[in-house]
Order: sequence, then structure tokens, then C-alpha cells
Amino acid sequence: MGKLKQGLDWLDNRTGYRHVIDVALQEQVPGGASFAYVFGSVLTFVLLLQMTTGIFLAMYYSPSATDAWGSVAHIQDGVTMGWFVRGLHSYGASAMVILAGLHMLQTATYGAYKKPRELNWIIGVLMLGLIMAFALTGYLLPWDQTGYWATKVATGIAGSSPVIGQELQQVVQGGNEYGNLTLTRFYAIHVFILPALLIGLVVAHIALFRRHGVTPRWGRSKDELARTTQPFWPDQMFKDMVAIVITFGVLVGVNLSTHGVPLEGPADPASNFDARPEWYFRPLFQLLKYFEGPMEQVVALGLPVVVGGVLIALPFIDRGEDRNPKARIKQLSLLAIGFLAAGLFTALSFSEDANDPGFQKRAKQAHAKATLARSLAKEYGVPAAGGVAVYSQQPHYEAKRLWSKHCKSCHEGKERKAPEIVAGYNSRAWVRAFLLDPNDKRFFGVTEIKKMKPVKQRGVKLDALVEFIYAQTGATNINQALVTQGAKIYEDDCASKCHVAKGEAFEGDGAPDVYGRGGTDYLVDFIADPGQKRYFGKLNIVGGGKSGGDDDDDDDDDDQDAKPKVKKPIELLMPKFDRRLNDDQRRLLAEYLRSLRDIQ
Repeated sequence: MGKLKQGLDWLDNRTGYRHVIDVALQEQVPGGASFAYVFGSVLTFVLLLQMTTGIFLAMYYSPSATDAWGSVAHIQDGVTMGWFVRGLHSYGASAMVILAGLHMLQTATYGAYKKPRELNWIIGVLMLGLIMAFALTGYLLPWDQTGYWATKVATGIAGSSPVIGQELQQVVQGGNEYGNLTLTRFYAIHVFILPALLIGLVVAHIALFRRHGVTPRWGRSKDELARTTQPFWPDQMFKDMVAIVITFGVLVGVNLSTHGVPLEGPADPASNFDARPEWYFRPLFQLLKYFEGPMEQVVALGLPVVVGGVLIALPFIDRGEDRNPKARIKQLSLLAIGFLAAGLFTALSFSEDANDPGFQKRAKQAHAKATLARSLAKEYGVPAAGGVAVYSQQPHYEAKRLWSKHCKSCHEGKERKAPEIVAGYNSRAWVRAFLLDPNDKRFFGVTEIKKMKPVKQRGVKLDALVEFIYAQTGATNINQALVTQGAKIYEDDCASKCHVAKGEAFEGDGAPDVYGRGGTDYLVDFIADPGQKRYFGKLNIVGGGKSGGDDDDDDDDDDQDAKPKVKKPIELLMPKFDRRLNDDQRRLLAEYLRSLRDIQ
């Protein structure tokens, strides 16, 4: 202990730290300790928490349009406790807004904006504005759908302001369009400029607070205040620490219960996304719904200025010495109405979204897409192209793109006009259902091809026939004994009547070949031309092949003049894709269709 004391004495001799601590802890609190005075300390703690978590996030964050989303996804899903730190940072931002609002209400209620504390009140209002600026700039940094679109709307509104609107928008965006410079500028503002400004204002705020002291509760005489005055240590510090622990506990609890904060899919400028701002911007978001055209810009730009102006002017509007709230009903009512209106518009905004089925459906789809993006990033990483390129790594991505472009409208949905092809296609269950009722609406019931009759086999024989046809898809989890039995049933009962027996030639008037059906090579060939004799032949022609003409693609009608006898071109039930898709593309599609078999 002696050496420790000597060391501390040495440090104090050179720094004077004991005097600093003494000054801080012995600050006099007129009227004694109170929980009403804790908000400034709690705000300071949360600010330090924001700085600490922000530094950690900056160690992994990459401020570029190609890497930003991937780096945040890595923090969220790859870094140990990264989701927790990011959640604390995000919920900490909300806590800052809430605590700043409560601090402002407490200060206004106690009349702490009155002479000689006007400047400290104004600095507090400016700090509230900086806190909101932190929230706005930080919202874009993940470069996800929510941040991208919400911030783009905000900068668009700023760009519509008179005189300097266009120039202001270009400065913030780094050009005419959103892009890499936009992100780097928001990052610089969020990480360097705003912290420097806020720290400067905090230092000035605390210095002025120490100069003028705590504003005690109204209605107490000077003698009573002098009699009950206490130093900051230990009672007020204890209350401050209780409030800090409770605040931190709530932040941790909320963070754990939600497993951090969401990360939407990477920003996609080509998409349509229902952007929503953070809850503290919801009042303005909701209010703007009631205005159109130029008035929307007037309200969006003017309301924050009016609110800020009223708050800054409050000490000069309320010049009376009496701090009793009853003597300041008008001024406090103005603040109360503002807070109540903000709460009302926030509640309306969330309520409208909750009761909008269309929005809820789109939000669910966006969440599913975001979940997919994060799972792909976690499993495969993010490609160098960044952003939406992460989706290209999902299995059968190119095949799904081709399917959506050429096939989906016919084979999926209520309006389809061809057999349904979705998850489970060519599975045992699918084959069984098809054999029992091939003309069901799931199968040929929506087409002109309704010639196949339900099979008569039941029981073990039906199981064998199903297993045989299922095996043709290339499945490996088969019962070979059943396959052998099913092959015999097929040759005896099916090939002899409708289908072609193994090894026989195709005449084009029978039913499609079953051998190899659903396998990759079979599907590649089938997609190229389903009207081949091996498949549907003339049955693929609308009307059963009664109309004449060339059966090529719709855009190959240049030889009509060379065949004057043809009255109209042939219309195919399923078009040929031998020219529209190359062999590699058809093979991708075939492999995708095969994969559906194993999806339940």
C-alpha cells in the first residue's frame, strides 16, 4: 500500500488529478440529490457507449458501395458478438433521442432555460439536432434497402429547397446520383464531423452547467435550499449510477430479445422498396402523407426549422422569473402539444403499416430476400461486385432467372396454362398424384392434352410403377426391387397400349417416352423441342396439329411468302427453345428442374 500511495502521490504531483476529482465529486446540489437530475449523466454515458461501439464497428466496416453491405453482414453474422455490438449501437441511438427528449422536458419543467442559463438551453437544442443528424447519416451506412431508399428520399427533399437545394443535394451526394461518393461523405460526416461538433458542444454544455449549477425544484426558499444542499458525491452519484445501470440493462435486454437489429438486403437502385425511416422520424414521415406537391417540400423543410426555432426562442419568450409550471402554462403547453403530436403521428404511422395487407406482404417478401442475402453472404462470402451480386451465388441462380423470364408465367400461379412445376416436381408424391389423375388442374387439366387416363394399378403394383418412373429422373434413393417390378408392369400394361416400349422407334402418335424421363439429358432435349416424336409430337400443336405451317419460333415467319398455301402459322402449346436458349442454358434449366424433386 505504501508503494501504491507513493505512486499516486507522484501522479498527483504532476497532473493534479485529485483536485479534478474533488471538484467533480464535491459539486453542490441545491435541495439535495434527485432522480430528476440523472438525465445529463445518463446521456453522457450513452454517448460514450456510442463512441465505444462505433469504434468497434469501424474496425470491420468498409465505406464503399460495393463493400459496405458485405462488411455489415460480416459484422452481423461472422464476427463474434458482432450482432450484439451493432445492436447496442443502433438501440443506443434510439436511447439518445429518448433521453434527450426527457432531459429537455425536465429542463423545461424546472425552468432551467431561464436567465442566466439561456445559452446552455440553446446548446442543448443544437445537440438534439446533432443527435438527429447522427441518426440520419448512420441510417445509410449499412447500404441496405431501408437505409438507401429512406436516405434517398430525405436528400431528395433537401434538394427541392429553394435557392441552394440542388447544390446542397449534389454536395451531400457527391454528384448527381447516389453512389460511392454519397456513402463516403455520409461516413465522413457521421464518423468525423458530427462527433467533433457534438464533443465540442458537450464540453461547452458541461462547462456552462458547472458555472451556473443545478437548477433546483421551484417553490423552495433560499434557506431551505441552503439547508438541504448536498455534494454530488455520494447521493447524487448513486442515483446517477442507478439510472445508468437501468438504462444499460434495458439496452442489453432489448438487444438480446431481438438478437440485434435487422439488416435488409443490399441496396438495389433498380428495385421498388417501401422505405420507412427510424421511429424518431416517423412523425414527419406521417405528416407528409397529408400534403402533396410543393406543400410537401414546404412542410418537410419548414417544420424542423420552425420546431428548432421555437425551442431556441423559448428562453426569450418566457422571460419571467417564476419557474413554477403553473405560471408557465402557455409555454409548457406548447412543448406538451409538440410531444403529443409527435407521439400521435408516430402511432398513426405504425398503425397504418400494421393494417395494410399489401405493405405487410411486401415487407415479408423483403425480409425473406434479406434473409437469403445474409445466408448466402455467410456461406459463400460477397462477390467483388458487392451488393446485389450476392444473390448470384444462390444455387441455380441463373437457371431461376431463365425460368422467371421464359417459363414461370406458364407453369406457376393461378393464371398458368401449362402443368404446374414447383417444389416437389417429379417426386414420388408428384408421380403418384399424376398417375392417379393426370387430367387434374395440377397436370394436363389446364391444357388441350387430356388423353391420358388414370392408371388402374393400386397397392403394391402402384408403388412399383411409381418407383420405376421416379427412378427415371436419376434419383439414387430408390428401391431396386420395386423398380424392377415397376419396369415389368410398365412394359406389360403401358408400353403395349400407349407408350413406346424400351428400344422401339418413336412414331409420334403415341404417348411420350418414359425411359430417362426427368433426367438432365432428357429435359435438355425436351426443352429444345417438346414437339419431337419422342415427346408430344403432334399433340404439342394447338388443335392437335390440324393447322399447317412452320412450327418454328414465333419470330421465324419470314418464309410465309415462300409457302402461299399456308393460311396461318402453327401455334404450339409449348414453344421450342432450341434457338432461344443455348445448350448450356437449357442444361442449367434441366438441372434446376431436377433439384425441385428433392424440395418438399
